[in-house]
Amino acid sequence: MRYGSAFITKLFAIVLCTAIAMIGFPSSMAVESIVFFFIGLFNGGMDVTMNEQAVLVERQWKKPIMSSFHGLWSVGMAVGAGTGALFSKSQTDLKIHFIVVAAISGLALVWASRYLIKSKPESSGKEKTFVLPTRLIAPLGFIAFCGMLSEGSVGDWSAIFMNKIVGATESFSALAFGAFAAGMTTGRFTGDYFTMHYGKKKLLIADGLLAITGLAIVLGFASVWSTFLGFFLAGLGLATVVPVIYTTAGNAPGVSPSVGIAMATTIGYSGFFVGPPVIGYLSDSFGLRIGMTFPLVLLVLMVVIIARVDFGKFKHTTEPHRT
Repeated sequence: MRYGSAFITKLFAIVLCTAIAMIGFPSSMAVESIVFFFIGLFNGGMDVTMNEQAVLVERQWKKPIMSSFHGLWSVGMAVGAGTGALFSKSQTDLKIHFIVVAAISGLALVWASRYLIKSKPESSGKEKTFVLPTRLIAPLGFIAFCGMLSEGSVGDWSAIFMNKIVGATESFSALAFGAFAAGMTTGRFTGDYFTMHYGKKKLLIADGLLAITGLAIVLGFASVWSTFLGFFLAGLGLATVVPVIYTTAGNAPGVSPSVGIAMATTIGYSGFFVGPPVIGYLSDSFGLRIGMTFPLVLLVLMVVIIARVDFGKFKHTTEPHRT
């Protein structure tokens, strides 16, 4: 807000790439911990500023595009996983591995930074360093919390579920997460179309119901193909929850896009911390099937909250396209 999202995105990108290049040079556990702390810190900061840039692009285009940006994030995640596998298979030295990743990422960021929108800093120099979410944004944050918790839970436990409950081999069980990731990617690249034609509220309700259906199939039928189908549907449903919430929070009245997104992100990201350990505790006590009902219950609650949110209160929102 004080310096503008374009400048902060560039600055954080430089520090992030530098920190990534240092991963292969651990001198001690303490130093490595500091490196990973800064990776998380500046990656989280870029998450806010990049999403503000996406909000600014939407305002110029006057149509939804946030979901497609997040779809490219999913593609990047897949490319990163594939690249890591190739480096591992070729037994490339860890230092070279991360230096190459940082260099390629840095070059890509230098190219992309030329197209960032220079937003006017919105600062009087008297703003608070930390601001609590407003009453308007708090429900959006909790929706993001439910979506991210479910996303993180499936990411951490899908392969284990396939192995322990369905009985598949460990190597084959990894495909369960692949089915979820495929659903996420598909949903994100089609999300903007559905947002434009049906509106945010209808899409989010449909997303929630689809994710609930997917997890219900996973928990209700312990077979390979039902598990694949269930996780795919869960990914398809969860795909556009966070993008829609980010673009909505970025258009909240009374705050800048970066502040609105940061408010929703702060609540939403806590879902990644809460979900997996709670499922682990429930699984140890009552079994993995009972543990995985935790995100299912929160998804039901998420749909109830979505139904109560008035999305018309957020400025610059794109209305459904009438055909």
